Amino acid sequence: MSSFVPGRITADAVLDNLNLGLVVLDKDFNILLWNGWMERHGGIDAGRALNANFVTLFQQQLAPGFLRALSNTISYGLPAMLSSALHRSPLPLYHANAGNDGGAPARMVQSVVMTPITAVDGSRACLIQVSDASHSIRREKMLMSHSEALKRQVVTDGLTGVYNRRFFDESFALVLQRARRNGEALSLFMIDIDYFKQYNDHYGHTAGDRVLKRVAAALKAQQRSSADVFARYGGEEFVMLVNGIDAAGAQGIAERLRESVHALEEPHEKSPVARRVTISIGVCTAVPQEEADGRCLMDAADAALYRAKQGGRDRVVAG
Repeated sequence: MSSFVPGRITADAVLDNLNLGLVVLDKDFNILLWNGWMERHGGIDAGRALNANFVTLFQQQLAPGFLRALSNTISYGLPAMLSSALHRSPLPLYHANAGNDGGAPARMVQSVVMTPITAVDGSRACLIQVSDASHSIRREKMLMSHSEALKRQVVTDGLTGVYNRRFFDESFALVLQRARRNGEALSLFMIDIDYFKQYNDHYGHTAGDRVLKRVAAALKAQQRSSADVFARYGGEEFVMLVNGIDAAGAQGIAERLRESVHALEEPHEKSPVARRVTISIGVCTAVPQEEADGRCLMDAADAALYRAKQGGRDRVVAG
């Protein structure tokens, strides 16, 4: 195709400089138009492409969905649009720098529109428009990534990285509903770091934040599966919800939680319990029958935690 004529711009120059692939096929799939974009990304110059059979030119590199749509457009006059979501790379087109890193070049992500047109002799032809959808895909992935990050921020405690109270409250309602429906036992663990105010007063809030993160990580590591719900409930208090275990099993989990914090061996000179950071745990296990049983479970676990504190701390009490 020519580019310029003195004093004016040719139609060929416009077509060649579009940021869009343009191809026109006659009723026998022979190529009548092949613009510069197709030359650059298809690796086939116009001299070779024009009047060649489109299907033969690509030697079975065309996606089946593309061929079906093309046949319907030319045979029945049906327009078609192949989105990048369903037809990622229907044509063997590549970016200019594809394969420069030594690896096999990957096909360009494309969006394709096929439009039936009438040729001069009255026969049906097809205009194919191809655009590079790579940027749109990257933008969608970036937006999805940002969206997921925002969702995580909403339900995650900013300091410890574990779930926050909002997430726990929403999850508790769902788990409670499922447990009532399936007749499963639920165990609720209310966990409190012993004498944490005294720790902060003595060591400072920076050290206190560090201990909160270490304790949260140690407790989270005791989760049996992703079905367990563990969250920071507020301040130095954490909560864990486990389903499908009996009271004896819950007692065992609670003791492992307590021992996991012991194993951190974080000094706490102002604690009258053990001179290191410890936790107290109240646990309650029940098979919920009514909607109000969720509140009863919380109250019972909280009351058990209170008794653990009153009884000397660094211990587990079942409600």
